[in-house]
Amino acid sequence: MNVFKLIKAMFTSAPRAEPQACADRIRSGAAVLIDVRESSEWAEGVAQNAVLLPLTDLTGARTQWTPFLAKHRFRELFVYCRSGGRSAIAARILAAEGFRVANAGSLSDWSAAAWPVGPPAKTRR
Repeated sequence: MNVFKLIKAMFTSAPRAEPQACADRIRSGAAVLIDVRESSEWAEGVAQNAVLLPLTDLTGARTQWTPFLAKHRFRELFVYCRSGGRSAIAARILAAEGFRVANAGSLSDWSAAAWPVGPPAKTRR
């Protein structure tokens, strides 16, 4: 990722959304839930219906993010991670690029909201 784009993203705000507020939009297909943790962290569990798109790929080569964003360009994106920090960065980057995105917090926020959390599926894209 270009340094200037990264700097611009750090000065771009992105809203915070609670899991309860996201649930209906995800279930209806109007929004996509994205886990920005690294694949090695998925063994801890994953929120149901989430896709794995690591933050390192978003800030790097974008081999996974580019086709995903092209496919979901007009959908709302909700991003989460382990504690909410990486998802805040991802949300700012995506907002700076014009996507409708919100930081949806942490995996524990989703679990506390009674959203199903379990082992990762084989494919989630």
